[in-house]
Amino acid sequence: MAKKEEAPNMVERFAEFKELKNIDKTTMISVLEESFRNVLAKMFGTDENLDVIMNPDKGDVQIFQNLTVVPDGEVTNPNLEISISDARADNDPDAELGEEHTKEIIFADFGRRAILNLRQTLQSKILDLQKEAIYAKFKELEGELVSGEVYQTWSKETLLLDDDKNELLLPKNESIPGDFFRKGETVRAVIANVDNKNNNPKITVSRTNENFLRRLFELEVPEIHDGLINIRAVARIPGERAKIAVESYDDRIDPVGACVGVKGSRIHGIVRELRNENIDVINYTANPQLFIQRALSPAKISSIRLDQDEKKAEVFLRPEEVSLAIGKGGLNIKLASMLTGYVIDVYRDTEEADEEDIFLDEFKDEIDAWVIDTIKETTGAMTAKGVLKLSREELIEKADLEESTADNVIRVLKAEFEDDEPSAEPTEDNQPESEEEPQA
Repeated sequence: MAKKEEAPNMVERFAEFKELKNIDKTTMISVLEESFRNVLAKMFGTDENLDVIMNPDKGDVQIFQNLTVVPDGEVTNPNLEISISDARADNDPDAELGEEHTKEIIFADFGRRAILNLRQTLQSKILDLQKEAIYAKFKELEGELVSGEVYQTWSKETLLLDDDKNELLLPKNESIPGDFFRKGETVRAVIANVDNKNNNPKITVSRTNENFLRRLFELEVPEIHDGLINIRAVARIPGERAKIAVESYDDRIDPVGACVGVKGSRIHGIVRELRNENIDVINYTANPQLFIQRALSPAKISSIRLDQDEKKAEVFLRPEEVSLAIGKGGLNIKLASMLTGYVIDVYRDTEEADEEDIFLDEFKDEIDAWVIDTIKETTGAMTAKGVLKLSREELIEKADLEESTADNVIRVLKAEFEDDEPSAEPTEDNQPESEEEPQA
């Protein structure tokens, strides 16, 4: 009797696995049936004439063998045929030649070896099923944030275990410079890649991927999580510096202020997680000139010349601003290029090198703010002399201004520099030189 309980026990054990691993009922029945059929096929040479009926709710299985009835003494394959006498003796007194006789098979009667083969086959299929489920689960989670406990650290990678004891590999080159982990410590990262070579899922996580920064902001800034603020672009040099461009779908929300938090409360947690990586949060704009200007902050730009087809930008700055634009080790300009998608070249504005210039925002008490913003966005000029370089027609056409508005802008800006102009009246001996001729 003990042997006959083995097969039902296998069903019950699989049912326990189903509860633990959240395997659906249909899959459970399919795997059980396939396991039984594999073992039976080896025993009988075929499983084509076998019916395997699973009863997972009852925790048992029924197996029926369909045999063709043949005359006594003419059975050539007992796995496919049965004599008419045996068929009538097996609860089928009306059996006729050529008909099909169904015979129930008690699996446990085949002995312990058959039970052992079934258990090994079932365990193998459960393991394959588990691996496929792990792969499918984590493949859908690529780019998402996960947490894992440090289990072991080697020279080239760290092994993490999540809450379900799934293995997550954090390679050294996907760690932030300065990362140092102790056994048992909880580490956050994003799922960077999931592959299933030879049905062996490998889950690689990263702390240098730009999605790691995105997910941390989503975690720390409710407005991003709720969709009120959108992260439009991210650029990172892990462990050093990062720039993130954000925009708000609600005019009442300042996206930069929301991301930084009161006294930096929100961004401080992210900075600590990134090993004190400096983070610049800027307002996104679809205008490439203004976006480049903001991306190069804290440098103040005199003018920008764009080649949108080649995605190149020539940025002109006063000499004292050049080092700010480039940044320590070239980080600022590199990140600005990554963030905007433009190759940025920085030039000293030599024409203004020895002259005093004034940024346009300083004139908001005399020129409407919307006019100044329009000029900056459409012409790329950020300073008074940058605007005065343009002809009246260029200013009207590029900024789409009324003639009177453009004339007022030119008048206000010129007035700022009138004190610097020579006061001598032109005479026959003191005529202004033409632009084409060099001064003596």
